[in-house]
Amino acid sequence: MEEEKTLLERKKQRKNGGFKTMSFIIANASLEKAALYGLSANMILYLENEYHIDLVTGTNIINLWGASSSFLPVLGAFLADSTVGRYPMIAFGSIFGVLGTFLLWLTTMIPQARPPLCSDSTTECSSSTTLQLFFLCFALGLTSLGAGGIRSASMAFGADQFVKRYNKEESLAALDSYFGWYYAATYLAVLISLTLVPYIQEHLGWAVGFGLAVMFMLLGALSFFSASSLYVRESDKSNMITGFFQVIVASYRNRHFSSALHTNNVYHHKKESALVVPSEKLRFLNKACIVVDPEIFLTANGDILDSWSLCTVDQVEELKALLKVIPLWSTGVLLSIIVSQGSIYVVQAMAMDRHITSSFEIPAASLTVFIFISAILSVVLYDRIIVPLVSRIMRKPFHLTSKLKMGIGILFSILNMAVAAFIEYVRRGKAIKQRFTDSPEAVVNMSALWLILPFCLGGFADVINAVGQSEFYYSEFPKSMSSIASTLRELSLSVGGLVATSVLNIIDRVTKQKGKPSWISSNINQGHYDYYYLAIACICAGNMLYYLLCSWAYGPCELVAVKASPEEDEIVTSHCNSSTTFQVNILCLSFGLTSIGVGGIRSASTAFGADQFIKRYNKQTSLATLESYFGWYYAASVLAVIVYFSFVAYIQEHFGWQTGFGVPSVFMLLGADI
Repeated sequence: MEEEKTLLERKKQRKNGGFKTMSFIIANASLEKAALYGLSANMILYLENEYHIDLVTGTNIINLWGASSSFLPVLGAFLADSTVGRYPMIAFGSIFGVLGTFLLWLTTMIPQARPPLCSDSTTECSSSTTLQLFFLCFALGLTSLGAGGIRSASMAFGADQFVKRYNKEESLAALDSYFGWYYAATYLAVLISLTLVPYIQEHLGWAVGFGLAVMFMLLGALSFFSASSLYVRESDKSNMITGFFQVIVASYRNRHFSSALHTNNVYHHKKESALVVPSEKLRFLNKACIVVDPEIFLTANGDILDSWSLCTVDQVEELKALLKVIPLWSTGVLLSIIVSQGSIYVVQAMAMDRHITSSFEIPAASLTVFIFISAILSVVLYDRIIVPLVSRIMRKPFHLTSKLKMGIGILFSILNMAVAAFIEYVRRGKAIKQRFTDSPEAVVNMSALWLILPFCLGGFADVINAVGQSEFYYSEFPKSMSSIASTLRELSLSVGGLVATSVLNIIDRVTKQKGKPSWISSNINQGHYDYYYLAIACICAGNMLYYLLCSWAYGPCELVAVKASPEEDEIVTSHCNSSTTFQVNILCLSFGLTSIGVGGIRSASTAFGADQFIKRYNKQTSLATLESYFGWYYAASVLAVIVYFSFVAYIQEHFGWQTGFGVPSVFMLLGADI
């Protein structure tokens, strides 16, 4: 009877999951990040203008918000891997995320939720009341709970949907591509959010901008729940957090036992576990699973009598895996400091010329989209150009190790801060020369587009380090800790946010002594943001040396990525039949028809769109409208191409040519129908 239930369960697992569920999971994870990043982009301006909070206090609030949004996923991962399960955890986060963004939107709609506007007759503004700040922080806290639920298990839950085809060593090569594209999808969503939300907030108001974030969260939640019947769900496990404490207590209780190599110890392990003997690293923990006397520690069936005196080899190895990576993980904490500088960048961009054309000015927060553009391009460049090209040149599979990726990310973080410091040094010099020292709102005659360079360096540093961390944790941790492995990156962001807050407060307190302006003054022209950036660059340089030491101490990784054998990849190396004349003619005919279609659409679409304005408005009004129309026309075209090259190539490779060619057919059909 039990065997029949097992067979039925396996058949159900084969029907469910797979690539058909991936889009729903990634959509939810991507839209959640799009919502929160869209809100955080201009949050410093919202706090300063609407709640009358100074720069340092506002930055601290945002950093703590970001830290909690990154820490809670780690707590959620422990719960998801131990008792709650991954699906319920993501469902919990989706509900609370929608509720949090909705309450935050209410702060823009209810006048009593904010202090009154500043009077034009006085320079002083009313401070926020305790109740107003509590409601604001409560809404931010709910969004952090939502992030904790969604981010804690989305990546691991997505991995659960795959049919296990290769063993663990061979799957690392696939994980290299999987993690890269997972981050690319979320970064693309954030890119779109940072392009639209700050612009809408600046031109249509806070209410519309915050309302868009609510729509993102709602759409993500609906997407996730709509495929509930298709997901593969793993059964709940024992409480992992309790298991960690049991190993520590048991190893202390058994501290008098010998765990030396020459002793013939008997270790307790799960009946179907592949781990029967613990590893030699952190050997003092092995005492927790030594069976000295079976009559004292075990029942007649071989079960543990006291879990606080004897543990399994699996429990010991899970704790070891977590402890071993802490030094390398801490290097990611120091790198995450540069991610927490978003509010400072916005203030810096506000003091520079942000005009793209004479009539269009890019929002300050939208400049940060170049962080995500560079991140997406880095993933595509590495996965689609560098890896295939180098593999052909070397005539063997090429793969950057996870630790090498982490090191490259830290190196580029130093360059990021150094370049940002130099740009601010030049900007501040121009401000002083133009006598803007006492005018914090003055715009210096220097293009804000110079900030694109440090943003691109920061985006590349962040994504290559993030992918490296994810690969490293996922490959070094047992399968039972998949959710924890996928959220340690979030924990480094959380702790990095707290460290960034501490560094900001220390520098502010030290540099404003004796009546001098702080380096991070609300008046950017009186402060020294360039010195602040250099201080962060020095921290990153120290982090590089610390990382090299930790990497050397850790030793080689246990697993190395191995490309699947030609037989498993189903590569046919025998003689292939040539295409017939009829087959080639059909192919060329289809190419010709698409070219005719392109000729018809592209030849008149721009002009036909312009006709809709010229015939409706007078000449002066239509010229102003056309300027906006052409800009959005080309922006939409470029965005469509970015989406196409990000996803269609992936679909063709993983789903086959039929599905990959079917997607463009759907695109054309939808375009014609609209």
